[in-house]
Amino acid sequence: MAISLRLSKEETALFQQYAALKKITVSELIRQAVIERIEDEYDIQVYQQAMAEYLEHPVTFSLEEAEKELGLKWDTE
Repeated sequence: MAISLRLSKEETALFQQYAALKKITVSELIRQAVIERIEDEYDIQVYQQAMAEYLEHPVTFSLEEAEKELGLKWDTE
C-alpha cells in the first residue's frame, strides 16, 4: 500500500538528513516511527488497565509464589 505525506521543504530536509544519519530510507524512518508510536500507546493502555485492576484488587505475590503458581520452580537440590 502506498501512502502520500505532505511535508514542508524544511520537514523534508529534516527527514532526509535524519534518515541518512540512521542509514535508512525516509519510508523506513516513517514506518518505524509510526510503529513505535502505536506500540508505546498500546503499552500505556495495557499498563493503565493493569494498574486499575491492581488498585481494585491489590494482591501481590513473591517471586517464589509466582514461580510455583506458574510451574517454573524446579528443585535444584
